[in-house]
Amino acid sequence: MEDIVVWPSGALRRGTDNQAEIYRTRGGSAANVAAFAAGLHPTRFIGCVGDDATGENLGRVLSEAGVDVRVQRRGTTGTIVILIEPDGERTMLPNRGAATKLERVADEWLDGVELLHIPAYSFDGEPVRQSVEAMIDVVRGRGGLISVDASSTQVIETFGVQRFRDDLERIAPDFLIANGDEAELLGFGSADATAENLRRNPSTTFVLKAGAQPTRVLSAHAEPLTVDVPPVTVIRDSTGAGDAFAAGFLTTYLTSRDLVASCRGGHRSAQAVLGSPGATTPIPVVGASTPGAPAPSARTKQ
Repeated sequence: MEDIVVWPSGALRRGTDNQAEIYRTRGGSAANVAAFAAGLHPTRFIGCVGDDATGENLGRVLSEAGVDVRVQRRGTTGTIVILIEPDGERTMLPNRGAATKLERVADEWLDGVELLHIPAYSFDGEPVRQSVEAMIDVVRGRGGLISVDASSTQVIETFGVQRFRDDLERIAPDFLIANGDEAELLGFGSADATAENLRRNPSTTFVLKAGAQPTRVLSAHAEPLTVDVPPVTVIRDSTGAGDAFAAGFLTTYLTSRDLVASCRGGHRSAQAVLGSPGATTPIPVVGASTPGAPAPSARTKQ
């Protein structure tokens, strides 16, 4: 996916020109996670881009970030127009294009995987949905971990809230990462509903973000954890912060198996993107390693 990020100079005025800064950047939730994770852990991206110059460029940019890129190419590369408000909040207008056209991949593409990370977007559309479920079966059969990001309330509502919850129970990911709105939509709005969710998902650890408020980690077989978020001085653009959190959380978990340390790793990565346009960082994420080292193990896909 390509992001077209729009920073208006002020409140939007309907029916006339609005001065703005406009940036074109690499985007797509899974690609964002891969790009942020690559400096922290060997990472591979699996996806589908258009058979066009944009798709070729996006693959090149990911490769230059240290990501092992495995893509199918067909159709037209997807695009997201992102409108950024003065407080950094964003409104997204996506056309997913080729991102939904991923067909089943060769099992060899999954060699060496420790963890497969999947945005909820990948469950909405065919053939990508069937392809993702096949990858889950392969990775889990080899002893790998599965992570799902709830991604978007709109996606969950369009897909069907109950249908999504049923799929989570069936897939039983090791991690489900969600922000406050997504968590409430998925049934974490009260103590009783939360307890029922944990009962129905005994194998899943829920990582629930809340912006500047503490991150909660909940599971059926452990005491709940609360991890404070360090203060942030500049928030210009929140695009990609959730993806950066996922990258920092998951890569830290793979090396530490410590949930508190993993949340802190997620917070560090997320804060690094808040002052830049789109899902980009002005400086390398803390802990970056030398690109091109060992075979990939952390895995993302869209």
